[in-house]
Amino acid sequence: MINFKVFRLGDIGKNLVKGMILVIGIILLTRFFNVAKKIDLNKYVEERKKAFNTKSFAKLLEENIGPKNKGNSKVSGNTLTEELGFSEGFTKENNKYQNEENVQSDNSIGVSNDTETADFSEEKNMEGQINEQSKIAPPGTVTSVISENNKNDVYNAKYSTVQIRNQTSVQLTQEMLVPDVTFDKSNIIIFHTHTSESYTPTENYNYISSGNFRTQDTNANVVGVGNQLTKCLQNKGINVIHDSTFHDYPEYNGAYTRSLHTVQNILQTNKADLVIDLHRDAIGDSSYGPSVMIGDEKVAQLMFVMGSNEGGLAHPNWIQNLKIAIKIQEKANEMYPGLFKPILLSKYRYNEHVAKGACIIEVGATGNTMEECIGSMKYLAEVIAAIE
Repeated sequence: MINFKVFRLGDIGKNLVKGMILVIGIILLTRFFNVAKKIDLNKYVEERKKAFNTKSFAKLLEENIGPKNKGNSKVSGNTLTEELGFSEGFTKENNKYQNEENVQSDNSIGVSNDTETADFSEEKNMEGQINEQSKIAPPGTVTSVISENNKNDVYNAKYSTVQIRNQTSVQLTQEMLVPDVTFDKSNIIIFHTHTSESYTPTENYNYISSGNFRTQDTNANVVGVGNQLTKCLQNKGINVIHDSTFHDYPEYNGAYTRSLHTVQNILQTNKADLVIDLHRDAIGDSSYGPSVMIGDEKVAQLMFVMGSNEGGLAHPNWIQNLKIAIKIQEKANEMYPGLFKPILLSKYRYNEHVAKGACIIEVGATGNTMEECIGSMKYLAEVIAAIE
């Protein structure tokens, strides 16, 4: 008897498909292992270690998260007006100081308190900065304000040698301005509400832009200027707490609310009379770079921006703050005339209610270089140290 085995076409098809899948799987696995053999894992790990060691945390964060304006170094418009959403009518040079966003203390805001006492071991251009620091012109050195890329000083009030541009409706009397105050300068706090503000790039201080004259590179923005001021003050035996928390990035609006939270946290455990919010001027192009020659060195000019209570927020001691600013600037005019521009007295308080000598100091503008701004810090430190 002959037996016949029946083959179904459906079964044959299924078996063929299974066989093909098996063959393809074998081929893919073979290729994978061939490629894997060519990868030097140790070399790859070492390369990644080098990348992490040569980049700051902010730079790595920027690469992985990406700033909103990455790849676009310009912000619509020539000023910060559109960036802040201000209504038209603000003057170009002062628009960042004509709206304080109704700052109130809000302990629910979660902001990292990145306080540091200035570790400069990894700071770029360290050697150059030390050399600059050693070249300090003595008080009485001939100084001259540079007119190029500058503006004529405008003021409507004056005490002694100190000029004041009063933008409030308050009639300032000599009694209100006389600097009959003392303050403890043994412990100073420095922070930055607009932390990413930067300057005209140079060969030594070039940077990746994250906005119109803004960068997260702390060697090239106002944090780097604060680092230099910290070092100069510490060389004078003054204790400094320099906080480098970013308050204007990734979100610009609300920066004063966030910086208020930061400063209040610091003051809970560190008493200080002199609290400096270090900025640069707001103009968003390179046409303005106020500078002064001190001897043969060109440095950025400085400007106090002092607040009041006319903006509607409580600031009962604003006259005391103003007196301290006048006291510092009067000493600066004696030692290095032209280092400071006239004090700007504004309607708004800018968190200056937090301490007896809280103030904003603008260091130069976008037309200045980092070298010029770093250079002026040693003279500011000399002035502060000389106040009795």
